[in-house]
Amino acid sequence: MLGIMYTGKRILIVDDDQDVTMSFKVALEDYGFKVDSYNNPLLALSKYKPFFYDLLLIDIRMPNIAGFELSLKIRKADPDVKICFITAFDVYYESLLEEYPNMDFHCFIKKPISGQALLKRIEIELSIV
Repeated sequence: MLGIMYTGKRILIVDDDQDVTMSFKVALEDYGFKVDSYNNPLLALSKYKPFFYDLLLIDIRMPNIAGFELSLKIRKADPDVKICFITAFDVYYESLLEEYPNMDFHCFIKKPISGQALLKRIEIELSIV
């Protein structure tokens, strides 16, 4: 564990793979983050608290509602929340921009990822490096 602790920063993880949410949650909580996680994106949407989280980690491919659609619904209630998309697949930015022209696609986290690499990406997104 690094010497820095991030007490008070809140992260929401939404991924249909329970192993991913559990491993991300444990890794981030070890650094002092407060983490909520859901494996069901519709449940995550129904329980979402606007202006509560510092960062969302949302899987792109999930049943019932895809990650991009989920993020659009969340942004209606919480327009400035920072979002990183999680994926195990290659991302094609041009096609994403065509389908979602008003979305900000600057943060993608490719699975699998180590706990330290995940932490470094989150530090960048939260501007705490």
